[in-house]
Amino acid sequence: MLRAFCLIATLSIMIQGPLQAQPAAQQVDRFFDEVYFKFSPTQGTSSGFHQYDSQLEDYSKAALDANRKALHRAERQFAALPADPDRDLILNYIRAALLDMEKVRTWQKNPDNYSSGVTNSVYVIMSRNFAPAADRMKSVIARERQIPAVFEAARANLKNPPRIYTEVAIEQLPGIISFFENDVPSAFKEVTDQKLVAEFQQSNGMAIDALKRYQAFLQNDLLARSGGDFRLGADLFRKKLLYEEMVDLPLDKLLEIGMADLRRNQEAFKQTAARIDPGKTPQQILDEATRDHPTPDHLLQSFRDVLGGLKDYITARNIITVPSPVLPIVEETPPFMRALTTASMDTPGPYENVAKEAFFNVTLPEPSWTPTQVEEHMEGFNRGTIISTAVHEAYPGHYVQFLWMQTIPSKVRKLLGAASNSEGWAHYSEQMMLDEGYGNGDLKLRLGQLQDALLRNARYIVGIQMHTGNMTYNQGIDFFVNEGYQTRTNGERETKRGTSNPTYLYYTLGKLEIMKLREDYKKMRGSAFALQEFHDRFMREGNPPIKIVRRALLGDDSPVL
Repeated sequence: MLRAFCLIATLSIMIQGPLQAQPAAQQVDRFFDEVYFKFSPTQGTSSGFHQYDSQLEDYSKAALDANRKALHRAERQFAALPADPDRDLILNYIRAALLDMEKVRTWQKNPDNYSSGVTNSVYVIMSRNFAPAADRMKSVIARERQIPAVFEAARANLKNPPRIYTEVAIEQLPGIISFFENDVPSAFKEVTDQKLVAEFQQSNGMAIDALKRYQAFLQNDLLARSGGDFRLGADLFRKKLLYEEMVDLPLDKLLEIGMADLRRNQEAFKQTAARIDPGKTPQQILDEATRDHPTPDHLLQSFRDVLGGLKDYITARNIITVPSPVLPIVEETPPFMRALTTASMDTPGPYENVAKEAFFNVTLPEPSWTPTQVEEHMEGFNRGTIISTAVHEAYPGHYVQFLWMQTIPSKVRKLLGAASNSEGWAHYSEQMMLDEGYGNGDLKLRLGQLQDALLRNARYIVGIQMHTGNMTYNQGIDFFVNEGYQTRTNGERETKRGTSNPTYLYYTLGKLEIMKLREDYKKMRGSAFALQEFHDRFMREGNPPIKIVRRALLGDDSPVL
């Protein structure tokens, strides 16, 4: 959601002057200062640039037009520069942003971008102690005072959104309103300046009132007018993949690759289940494995219990260098993120110099859920998937990659990247860790890893098929259940996510790209190959598309798949 949100965030600041006449560092600084962060001050806060903390994204039509013109000017200026990996990253970011703004038109289609967007703008200020609480409260007040204008723009911008988008926004709003009513005031309880507290109560009340009015607008007005199509179509899907992931394979070839990996993982799942108990079907084994889960009140502690052991194993087995001994903080997923995610890693920005906490978010069952819904949700956190999720989000997945990002000198590499790298690395790590002996060959851990792999396989195929018109929404749910071996509750959540995150194939896509890169690098290095050396070299490149990493490690443009 944050990635999509950043792409459409706007302010009417224009680029002036020829970038190519300036030194490279100044060109890069000017792009980020006058385009990237000026259009997305929330991303500025997240990245550690706190001069943007009092600003909020401007979604007005005038600001959208200014943003579009500025991006086009930046595109011309960077396209005139000599080809270079960092220049290509910036250029592809610009083209992805323009594709979203002009063709996909998320700002016109997705009402959740507004409500979840402003919530994230407040969350990134209150979640870390990068400044005294009173100073951060002042920034929250400044942003909250601008929230009503965001929803005014939303009412003007939203035109015939897909019904599923409006339903997701409505589903998320009770948690968002509760977040402003309870979590935000609680975060600033230590502030004693009564004048400042009074200002906050006023601005927070305004924000809550604006959210409730937006909720009523969605329920009583927009929902009935939500008849749009969420599907991108093949052409936009291809362009989105090209600009965001530097992948230009034909969609039928991509689908063929994804289906082949799905079948491999299904067969491995069946064989693993048979080794556990040949007298039972794979589904019976899966049912037993999914029932082996903690109670909801022990879920967070279950994750905490495995993190230290993972880190120690990585170090002892020379799998990858871990740059810091500090563990991430395991906590409940923030309310505005719960509808579409079960677990995530929230790391501080690469330029955050004070508050360096990293949060491992885990979604707990909602109090309003039925016992059946709670059980199905918790089945997604069985013992095997708890391990693979901890590997994915923390060691050696997202958290370790975040730690490496602190060492990278390139500003572009610190701030821009590709999901096929970051999510591909995290997903690759799930299989790699078991291949390297973690768990001592525990077949139930392998079963959990394969179930997660099948989940990502299903995302890969459903994303392509739904958005190219070859699969309906309900068929997508069935595919997750029947082919991805997921519960129906998770299948519904995953298919829902796929409507607004069409290229969430990047998990499996990136994993397969990394595995091919590792094999090609191993052939090149011969007897000098060492897994830790490969992983460390991979980390030193940041998280650009794998095509860029291949050039750096192999020195050529050989196929990524």
